[in-house]
Amino acid sequence: MLRISRRSVLALAGALALRARGAGTPSVPEMFDHMLLGCGDLDKGIEFVERRTGIRAAPGGVHPGRGSRNALLSLGERRYLEIIAPDPAQPRSADVRQLYRIESPRLIGWAAHVDDLDAVMQKLSAANVAFEPVRPGSRKRPSGQMLRWRALSLRDDQGGLLPFFIEWGKDSPHPSTDAPAGARLDRFELASPEAGDLRAMVSRLGLDAGVASAPKAALRAALTGPKGTLSLPA
Repeated sequence: MLRISRRSVLALAGALALRARGAGTPSVPEMFDHMLLGCGDLDKGIEFVERRTGIRAAPGGVHPGRGSRNALLSLGERRYLEIIAPDPAQPRSADVRQLYRIESPRLIGWAAHVDDLDAVMQKLSAANVAFEPVRPGSRKRPSGQMLRWRALSLRDDQGGLLPFFIEWGKDSPHPSTDAPAGARLDRFELASPEAGDLRAMVSRLGLDAGVASAPKAALRAALTGPKGTLSLPA
């Protein structure tokens, strides 16, 4: 009887995983800026992450007119986790993402950083990819300092699987620089029952995100802190 060593089995599994992701695809996209962990209550979202990683996210600020507030956790250089929830000081009608409907924390979107948003618009137009008008954004940090950015969303982001593009203001420090540190992002990928079509769109956008086949569409991530690893979906 042919015996297959455990090492051979692991090597085969790794090869199949690499083929599924696409050869050369990094575990985290190079353009990854941050991901949004949506929850119905900010304090509960902070506790959810702290229980699993051992790091407590720090309040970031509020988004006036959009009904939300957030807390941030650095995931390394130019990468961070944004825990986002309804702002009780704003009317529920302002909650554009309907965060109040989220019963348990889940990833609802992600951002890819760019240095020149105008150049991105030109490339998208040339590729016949529809997008929404550029939206300027800002929020006041607890220190009183203002963060400013410009963001561009795709007309069809496939339910949050595709990113929005963000260009940070030249005078705005990246949020990862002073958010609580100690965690790292080990893996980030997109999962879809129509992985082939999604993979083609990711390539069309010039992204290097990994795409996996799955029964249900979802963003997947794994981040590790001193207490352990938080896998999303949890």
